[in-house]
Amino acid sequence: MLFKRSAMNTYQKTGYLTENFRYFHLQTTSRQDFHYHYHEFYKILFFLKGDVIYHIEGRAFHLLPGDIVLIPAEEIHCPQLQSDTCYERQILYLSSTFLKSFQDNDLSLCFTNARKRQSYVMRVPSLYQKHIWDILLCLEDEIKENSLYAGKLYQETLVSQLLILLNRAALNQQSIYPDNTCQNEKILFILDYINKHLSDNLTIDNLSERFFISRYHLMHLFKASTGYTVGNYITIKRLFFAKALIQSGTPVTEACYLSGFQNYSTFSRAYKKHFHTSAKNREFSNGHNGNSMVE
Repeated sequence: MLFKRSAMNTYQKTGYLTENFRYFHLQTTSRQDFHYHYHEFYKILFFLKGDVIYHIEGRAFHLLPGDIVLIPAEEIHCPQLQSDTCYERQILYLSSTFLKSFQDNDLSLCFTNARKRQSYVMRVPSLYQKHIWDILLCLEDEIKENSLYAGKLYQETLVSQLLILLNRAALNQQSIYPDNTCQNEKILFILDYINKHLSDNLTIDNLSERFFISRYHLMHLFKASTGYTVGNYITIKRLFFAKALIQSGTPVTEACYLSGFQNYSTFSRAYKKHFHTSAKNREFSNGHNGNSMVE
């Protein structure tokens, strides 16, 4: 089913995904505020038009028509509209299971590459661009005509072709990754430090001392750059780290302390509240059914 919306609700964790993928073609025709949020699945945004700065994990990118925004699962992001210009985009939600289900070909490579480069926007050569838009057009037509023979299978085939092209483009030296335009470079260093030291004793006082920034200034800049308080950001990242450890076979109690929690009962409550399941349950979905599909 094709969705077109001009206004959307946003949450900290938004959307749910029970299929391999979902596709949207969205238009926002007036300037509005979007909130920082994240998904437990992967997201690709194909930017068509508008006056938009896209914020991802403390970095900011001024989008141009044709830009492809690659957002790995669990990365905090938010579009910021700069004017009343119509903001039009195509969005593809992808489950991690689908991306990694193609035997020796991990189709999440383009996301991994974006994270390593710390640039989540890709501008592909014109040859790739034409093929990508052709596939998107065909996919949109197929979704509209969802009663056609083997329609779902053909849609998955088109999405697979699209991902192959995106991964080839990511490996092509002619693809461009625009620089981050965020001026708060210190916040980027702090974000990087937090994500590499989740097991350590991370407090606002420790961070402000390490990065030579006042406690108040740190809290203000961090919230402005990420939409989250320092404490909430650290908790969320620790919970995702713990979830990954548990899924890889690490005992729950060990995962609790390895991810930086000092108290098991506190960890257990936070885990259940956030993931809507016990930490002892190793089965996870790509989201939850509490919210409708939103950007």
